[in-house]
Amino acid sequence: MKRIFTTPGVHPYDEVLWERRDVVMTNWRDGSINFEQRGVEFPQSWSVNAANIVTTKYFRGAVGTPQREWSLKQLVDRVVGVYTKTAVEHGYFATEEDAEIFDHELKHALVNQIFSFNSPVWFNVGTASPQQVSACFILAVDDQMESILDWYKEEGVIFKGGSGSGVNLSRIRSSKELLSSGGTASGPVSFMRGADASAGTIKSGGATRRAAKMVVLDVDHPDIEEFIETKAREEDKVRALRDAGFDMDLGGKDIVSVQYQNANNSVRVSDEFMNAVEKGERFGLRARLTGEVIETVEAKDLFRKMAKAAWECADPGVQYDDTINDWHTSPETGRITASNPCSEYLHLDNSSCNLASINLLKFLNDDDSFDIASFVKVTELVITAMDVSITFADFPTQKIDETTRAYRQLGIGYANLGALLMATGHAYDSDGGRAVAGAITSLMTGVSYRRSAELAAVVGPYDGYARNADAHKRVMRKHSEANDGLRTIDAIDGAIHREASKQWAECLKLGDKNGYRNAQASLLAPTGTIGLMMDCDTTGIEPDLALVKFKKLVGGGSMQIVNQTIPRALRQLGYQEEQVEAIVEYIAQNSHVVDAPGLKREHYEVFDCAMGERAIAPMGHVRMMAAAQPFLSGAISKTVNLPESATIEDIEQVYMEGWKLGLKALAVYRDNCKVGQPLSVAGKKSDEKAAPAEPAVQVVEISRPTRRRMPNQRPSTTTRFTVGGAKGYMTASSYPDDGLGEVFLKMSKQGSTLAGVMDAFSVAISIGLQYGVPLETYVGKFVNMRFDPAGMTDDPDVRMAASVMDYIFRRLALDHLPYDDRAALGIFSASERSAQQRGEDPAPIHTDEVIAELATSAPIEEQPQPRPEAVAVAAPERVGSLESHQGRTADAPLCMTCGTKMRPAGSCYVCEGCGSTSGCS
Repeated sequence: MKRIFTTPGVHPYDEVLWERRDVVMTNWRDGSINFEQRGVEFPQSWSVNAANIVTTKYFRGAVGTPQREWSLKQLVDRVVGVYTKTAVEHGYFATEEDAEIFDHELKHALVNQIFSFNSPVWFNVGTASPQQVSACFILAVDDQMESILDWYKEEGVIFKGGSGSGVNLSRIRSSKELLSSGGTASGPVSFMRGADASAGTIKSGGATRRAAKMVVLDVDHPDIEEFIETKAREEDKVRALRDAGFDMDLGGKDIVSVQYQNANNSVRVSDEFMNAVEKGERFGLRARLTGEVIETVEAKDLFRKMAKAAWECADPGVQYDDTINDWHTSPETGRITASNPCSEYLHLDNSSCNLASINLLKFLNDDDSFDIASFVKVTELVITAMDVSITFADFPTQKIDETTRAYRQLGIGYANLGALLMATGHAYDSDGGRAVAGAITSLMTGVSYRRSAELAAVVGPYDGYARNADAHKRVMRKHSEANDGLRTIDAIDGAIHREASKQWAECLKLGDKNGYRNAQASLLAPTGTIGLMMDCDTTGIEPDLALVKFKKLVGGGSMQIVNQTIPRALRQLGYQEEQVEAIVEYIAQNSHVVDAPGLKREHYEVFDCAMGERAIAPMGHVRMMAAAQPFLSGAISKTVNLPESATIEDIEQVYMEGWKLGLKALAVYRDNCKVGQPLSVAGKKSDEKAAPAEPAVQVVEISRPTRRRMPNQRPSTTTRFTVGGAKGYMTASSYPDDGLGEVFLKMSKQGSTLAGVMDAFSVAISIGLQYGVPLETYVGKFVNMRFDPAGMTDDPDVRMAASVMDYIFRRLALDHLPYDDRAALGIFSASERSAQQRGEDPAPIHTDEVIAELATSAPIEEQPQPRPEAVAVAAPERVGSLESHQGRTADAPLCMTCGTKMRPAGSCYVCEGCGSTSGCS
């Protein structure tokens, strides 16, 4: 072992500045405190969000007892202590000094957010619980009832522990084949119902994360069309039940009647099938037991059905079977038939994936060069630690235990690629960006397998290596040849590629001599929770989600900031400090770079994001995946996002190009394709009359605005409201003839600071209204403003509010603005949202009579309150300032733990509020 960052004789903790903090988490429904631990200890450099997530999710021991962990040091000591002790006991180190270096370097890397193990390591290692270190598993199901029932049981055990699983059901006979008794088989889709119900039940039973599962079916299975259309049909069912008055909202009491919603579905396509699609040929569907063709179909028609279903509901994805197995290191043991839920881990049945991810931005030097030497050493360190973990790990079934110990599959990956590319002035969708990504991925995997060969010399190759030696060496040569073909563009990727070439050469030499310790080494996971733990701006291989984000502050609250990668990128591109400040200020106000002062148009692409004014094109995502895939043992967790306007043909093109570019797996998501999604973005007003042409020269007389004072007697409405448990009153007064002219707010005792601030704010708004400032201007500025108190309200029209200001101006808009103006701002009443969900136009319901009735109706406090359970499960209208700025929705579910809208992380989702994920990171 070699030292990387530490100093002999100095403990790594002593080189870090530590501080004490209080972690207090409030309930999103009523504002009550649901977690509190004061005086926790973290490095000063850690963000509030990272410290909160580690405290609430990873610290072990009952809160309020002496056994409860209270310092990051304790957590890291607990985990690293087991790794070091196990490595010493199993002969990994030549000397005691090597063991100390291993121990110190791991601790330094973890407390400095250089890399992180996946969540199960933090949950379990060093505790009294089973030492489970794997996040996701691949199971196997045979065409026997006993095997099918074992599948249900094994998935249940895995879900109970908060992990996920994947399975291929293609061995099960189709509904078009006969049983030995003479009856007809049920088919795999029927058995999916039972597994789906099981996953849904266990998911709601209090596990650490929602159940995640993948179901795969081969494209030549006779039931493939039924499998493809399964989830799309369920979406039709949701529409019909909602139209009939059932509660089909997210978390609604009737949503449980919808089936097949707890799994990601993927079709395993072959080269034979894809070639048939290209050539317009027919394709045979084969019996499961005999392999004979029992039906032929038009390949293009079947391919289109896949794309159409994905267009309607995002499922199924595709997995490219021949590509996957062409890169398989252990084919003599068995084919790769399935993946984990997020599709990045692909290997033998009854195996598991043990993941860790490196924070790439930590290796970017001040001069914008990449610290290659440190990256190589950290990769060696992480691979060594990951291999040690398999030695002490526990597994949920005996079969998984045997396979994992025999093949020792690892999944090293990285996070923050998108931030690294932006910081170095590379556009994500560019040849330069792809060259950097390819070079880094090649270097990481080359070092990993080289270290695996070194470990094999010390503690032996994996048990299954002997029978698979030729195949494993062949795949190593394929990786090396792909590296030789990598085309570099800039100095940064050129230097990384040169080191990668050296590492692959050494890897092949040592592998021929020693064999390899691990059947797999690398993949790219979604890095959801651990990405937040490492304070990463971007997850996995993803680009930046947006240029503006929200930062939690010590003591509560949050502030909107421009991503800190942007100033660095601007300086790297040659802009002076005053130009940087002006551009950053423009981005803070507009959330995009279009027309930013002084920014060259050729540099716009550097700041393209996953969503927003300049969203990266779908094929940009596919090409980035293709740049990294040849250098990965596994695959990539990533969803290719398409705009709502995308066509079925667009999805067909993505699936076809993914195959041609050598991807192993691919999933798509068309914006707003889900019926039950939390938000639909309001479109701009249409059919507006064109403005008359202006004269060539126009003299405009600018007059000073005059104040239109309110009469002594005026109609008013008083609204009592609750936002995140905080109560208040709002009185809104109108001119007798037209328009809002006065607002008064009360939220605290008279004489308090808050009461004074609210009085002053009310006066400022009222005077502005009376001087002619349109209400919609205020609404546009204050809606989505985010600060505490925030959360659930008692208003059926505004279920969630980002702050008191967010609620107040949504309520004022609903009460005083016409429908068209509100629609342009994305503000709708409960009845209007229901009409939209039924596919109806809400505008016709706003007749003069209805508006008059609303104007004279009782204030909100006199209206019937919604049932408590309805409030708890309703999807929020508000999803955050980010989406409002970006002009589109980051389509994602609500967090089942804290109610915050999640954000994409690979093909899964992560909650930035509490760290919960929908997948396996």
